[in-house]
Amino acid sequence: MDIRALVMGLLFALMWSSAFTSARIIVAHAPPLGALALRFLISGLLAVLIARMMGQSWRLSPSQWRATIIFGICQNALYLGLNFVAMQKIEASLAAIIASTMPLWVALAGWLIFREKLRAMTILGLMGGFVGVTLIMGSRFGGGADPMGVLLCFIGVLALTVATLTLRGATSGGNFLMVVGLQMLVGSAALWPFAVSLEEFDVTWSTSLLVAFAYTTVVPGLAATLVWFHLVNRVGTVRAATFHFLNPFFGVAIAALLLSERLGLLDLIGVAIITGGIFVVQRSRLERV
Repeated sequence: MDIRALVMGLLFALMWSSAFTSARIIVAHAPPLGALALRFLISGLLAVLIARMMGQSWRLSPSQWRATIIFGICQNALYLGLNFVAMQKIEASLAAIIASTMPLWVALAGWLIFREKLRAMTILGLMGGFVGVTLIMGSRFGGGADPMGVLLCFIGVLALTVATLTLRGATSGGNFLMVVGLQMLVGSAALWPFAVSLEEFDVTWSTSLLVAFAYTTVVPGLAATLVWFHLVNRVGTVRAATFHFLNPFFGVAIAALLLSERLGLLDLIGVAIITGGIFVVQRSRLERV
């Protein structure tokens, strides 16, 4: 892997991990579903506009449309919607840790659903990752973490797993950025009815809210997607996915730095174990390529 790919991978991991901290700031000042629906509307329109400027078409194949709709609902409406609601009750670092286990769930789903054979190293990585999650959950529940918020995050990461598996079909015909923009618009459309019917327009306007919203819309929402696209084109999906093992560490570090969230010894041990588990799983997949 060359230096440029390494830099892109690190940037992607940083941007993806930082989204939890900015989301935590947003939900402290604005209704979560409405803010997220607006973010997807803006990010989606920007992505579609850039895709059209790149010559990409929104005339997708039936299989691409099906995958785009499923991906938009599962990742944007369910995964991020549930995380935004959950972060009204739990810390950004905990939400980031739970979301960072996604590669472990994808590997497990590959075995359970697609009957993919797991190597001994993959099984070891999965076991290690789930041990790390158990340690953190025990520590956080002992510290008063809200069980409903944690449950919403776990349901969300399962929806993200479905979305990740679906993405294989969504980009098979090209038009990657257009597909990304359209699935954001799908997510926005799915969220608006719930935002309008379940939430009140109660916004505490502040500089931190505006900065966090703009950052979330442009950086994790759009820039991270573009970096990921170029990284996958440069080194392939499997090699690019190895950068996910940095997400637990970055997610916890950014939340601690910007939000002053507490970090206990069991949290640090759990993050280290989860990071190692994800790395082992991705390394095992890399060696099969």
